[in-house]
Amino acid sequence: PVLRNGDYLVAAKWPYGYSSLSLPFEAPLIPGRVFADLPERGDVVIFKHPVDGTDYVKRAIGLPGDTIAMRNGVLILNGEPVKREAAGDAEIPMSENTGCRSDGGQVSDGMICRYRQFKETLPSGKSYMTLDFGPRSQDNFGPVIVPKGKLFVMGDNRDNSLDSRFPASPGQGVGLVDADLLVARASMVLWSTDGSAEWLLPWTWFTAARWDRIGSSI
Repeated sequence: PVLRNGDYLVAAKWPYGYSSLSLPFEAPLIPGRVFADLPERGDVVIFKHPVDGTDYVKRAIGLPGDTIAMRNGVLILNGEPVKREAAGDAEIPMSENTGCRSDGGQVSDGMICRYRQFKETLPSGKSYMTLDFGPRSQDNFGPVIVPKGKLFVMGDNRDNSLDSRFPASPGQGVGLVDADLLVARASMVLWSTDGSAEWLLPWTWFTAARWDRIGSSI
């Protein structure tokens, strides 16, 4: 997956237009959405949770009019399976922010967690990596037709993502997301930390940094 816990993002607000959600403190100065536009399939979007208003980050998979389903972990877009290829194991360093799920990952070399990884390629040619922990109930879903003004979003960590496959409820799934809840498109990792830093120990601010992730595009 393109993001990890502890990543701090740079986001672009102009691609989807501006609303009160685009302003500091969500000041209600803009009625509706100005210069509104929809994401492209595969965009990593930041949006407000439909119920509790917290910021969520997911990948836009379905646009209005699309039919979305999953069969045995394979994404079905408008009746056609999305290309999915095994891509070896993802090797993720374990840290304060990132543990290793015993039901899907295997620990090797002491502090490295390995998960099965797949490369998914949309009809547009855009591709990204997803994780698979093995058979799950959410591996079979739909079909669902995305209504006008809505988006179907999913996490790249498919078996550990509360996304549009689940009904919207506080701190849980997001259901079909209203396009008016879009805030921005995630574009770059500005800073990344493994969670081990302590405020009173300034040198740990640097030892905790994941330098290989800083500046990476999304």
